[in-house]
Amino acid sequence: MTRQRRAAAAALLLAASTMLSTTACTEDDDHTPQWRVEVVATLPHDRGAFTEGLEIDGTTRYESTGMKGGSGVTATDLVTGSPIAKATLPGNLFGEGVTLAGSTLWQLTWKDETAFARDPRTLAEKGRVSYDGEGWGLCTRGDRVVMSNGSDTLTFRDPNTFAVTGSITLTSHHDARLNELDCAADGSVYANVWPTEHILRIDPDSGAVLADIDAGGLLKPTESAGADVLNGIAQLPGTDNFLVTGKYWPTMFEVRFVPA
Repeated sequence: MTRQRRAAAAALLLAASTMLSTTACTEDDDHTPQWRVEVVATLPHDRGAFTEGLEIDGTTRYESTGMKGGSGVTATDLVTGSPIAKATLPGNLFGEGVTLAGSTLWQLTWKDETAFARDPRTLAEKGRVSYDGEGWGLCTRGDRVVMSNGSDTLTFRDPNTFAVTGSITLTSHHDARLNELDCAADGSVYANVWPTEHILRIDPDSGAVLADIDAGGLLKPTESAGADVLNGIAQLPGTDNFLVTGKYWPTMFEVRFVPA
């Protein structure tokens, strides 16, 4: 299945997954704390961006996009919204998650098994490395990069070489297809669950799901036409707030996560 077909099928899968995602997935997930989003502010978002990754470093916001012929990564001033740098992927590649690890900005590709190492200031390519399987989301936690591949498993990688250093599988929510990731300041990992409107808060040391966050209903009905699934999450430095958005969404939301 191509990612274009995957995107086109998302609406059908969303409908099919509604019952599953709103009941904490399976019986072993029944005791997972249920959270919701509280909107703090809204920001404009590029409606043409098929968002795959979101990352904030200081006052710089990085966003990677997918779709063949439309994949790339941008750096934007978080305060002013002014563009800083932009890079595109070759037309035959499908971009995925992005994360800053030290002096390298890593960008995944979906089925091309290639990660791009970029200069975080200019986004110029510094090199490429190969990996096995699909690439979905990325974030950096301390001295390791965390990667998702659309399953319930997170893979840990060396931030310099991108070599695998370990992995962890969720202890519940085994049907979850983990997508975009954010490594939060408290050590937990937040993961979009494709193709739902839910975000899981995960302990990456044990694989325990600490919270199941319902992020549904963010877009107004007038904004939903042409929009794809929720995807993209990044904590705002020095706060408990996060930026979240989605593929082809006209709006980015500043939110906080609170008990339901």
